[in-house]
Amino acid sequence: MKILKTILKILVGLLAIILVVAAILPKEFHAGSKIEINRPSQEVFDYVKLLKNQAFYDNWSRQDPQIEKHYEGEDGTEGFTYTWKSKKVGDGKQVIRHIVEGKRIDMDIYFNGSTDANKTFIAVHPVDSTHTQVQWEIDGKIPYPFNIMSLFYDMNKDFVEGLERLKGILEK
Repeated sequence: MKILKTILKILVGLLAIILVVAAILPKEFHAGSKIEINRPSQEVFDYVKLLKNQAFYDNWSRQDPQIEKHYEGEDGTEGFTYTWKSKKVGDGKQVIRHIVEGKRIDMDIYFNGSTDANKTFIAVHPVDSTHTQVQWEIDGKIPYPFNIMSLFYDMNKDFVEGLERLKGILEK
């Protein structure tokens, strides 16, 4: 019985430490990356503005081939909505909020039924007539105490890998 009490005290102590650390950590996050693609900017923009194409290059869709997808509206236009259900990557919704034709697409992403939008965008910048820089970023909030995961997970690498796949697709 004494061993069980000791184990319980240790577990409660660890939980308390985790909760205190989570209280100190930021509840907001930023992640993203940039890459240069050997294609004209309009060609790149026409591909990335279609949310259905993200499944070919984003890391999250690739993690669950069984992801259940649903689309509403006309892809590549403001208001288009992509919802997904997944046991591996969670559920969510992505909505095209604003498009600056040929330059930028702004989207809201809602994770696991949240009503708080995480703001994301993909921007396309011509370097010259045949090269384009693509910038993909997200800003959002992680609720307490789940913000403790920021110590163990670097979302930037997902953006780097996704943009590298996008480059591979567009430069074929």
